Amino acid sequence: MRLSTNTIYEQNLTSILQQQESLQKTQQQVSTGKRMLTPADDPVAAAQALNISQTESINTQYAENRNNAKSSLELNETILSSISALVQDVRTAAVYGGSGVLADSDRATLANTLRGSLEELIGTANTTNSSGRYLFSGFQGTTKPFAQTPTGVQYSGDQGQRLIQVASSRQIALSDSGTDVFERIKNGNGVFVTAAGAANSGSGVISSGLVANPASLTGQDYRVDFAVAAGVITYSVVNTTTSTTLSSGNPYASGSAISFDGLQFDVQGSPANGDTFTVKPSTNQSLFTTINNLITTLTASVVTPADSTKLTNNLNTALWNLDNGLDHVLTIQASIGMRLQEIDSLQNVGEDLGEQYQQMLSQLRDVDYARAISDLNRQQVYLEAAQKTFNKVSGLSLFNFI
Repeated sequence: MRLSTNTIYEQNLTSILQQQESLQKTQQQVSTGKRMLTPADDPVAAAQALNISQTESINTQYAENRNNAKSSLELNETILSSISALVQDVRTAAVYGGSGVLADSDRATLANTLRGSLEELIGTANTTNSSGRYLFSGFQGTTKPFAQTPTGVQYSGDQGQRLIQVASSRQIALSDSGTDVFERIKNGNGVFVTAAGAANSGSGVISSGLVANPASLTGQDYRVDFAVAAGVITYSVVNTTTSTTLSSGNPYASGSAISFDGLQFDVQGSPANGDTFTVKPSTNQSLFTTINNLITTLTASVVTPADSTKLTNNLNTALWNLDNGLDHVLTIQASIGMRLQEIDSLQNVGEDLGEQYQQMLSQLRDVDYARAISDLNRQQVYLEAAQKTFNKVSGLSLFNFI
């Protein structure tokens, strides 16, 4: 078969260009550290790498969300810690206010101090984060949640909880609404609340009580009426919801249990004829109202023994409600701690996933340097061989042999 000189030149030139292209590609792989310079180099691996890269980007966003959530929850935890300390200080003041050595002026001074504590609590409840959004206003981050009004502290936020996605199937609450933190606090013992009648003239002091039989609870209102005849004290129990007298003429002994419809409590001291005590289901009472009621109690004058008994009953009520408020705040604080713990666990899982994604991408995209350098050396030899053979072939001519 005869080959023209033009064909010989084209074939050898094509061979040289192919070797140069392969050599250049290998040089780029070595210099960039990437095996796939374009998707065409390995379409299947390129598609897999794209999917993994997108998954890794989502995982990175979740990690950023977790960091933001952690910062926000840590701020909430700090604020709740300060609220817990404030409530404990108010409780200490309430205990001190019941000291028999204090005069009206001393209790008034104590009440002024508690007014400052109430203002501090309102200010703390209106704390903002680094973005200027209120922590306890629900979804209304730009609305100041609490304000002092003539009728008490009013809440202007909503009941929402701001959530953030911290994993593919997990959202975590960044905040708690002001209602949940400061207002949804049961008074009394959490099931029912006892109170002395405002017109009582005896020395009877009622306890907070307990639930003796949950199955017998009715959720209705009651009144305990005391009568004194010939020095003997008896009491009657009236269901004021149904206007039914449950029992009457019951003998009274100071500190003895009074039980009915699953409830149990006691009255200590000597109630006067006509004294009454009420028992009602517990309702929500805000921490602001509890402190404000305590201030009102401390500003009342104590002149008669009946005034002293009223002070004791009201201070006891304040202490029960402060304890409930403190327990409530600590419960929310514990909830935040659990959320922070979950975020740390998710962060560890996310970091492990990130490392796995990087390894998978490296296997798909990164160059094997040992193999690439070997290929580079081999391709250099091929190119040199092609160039030398081209030089030999191009020099062939019949004129050289004539």
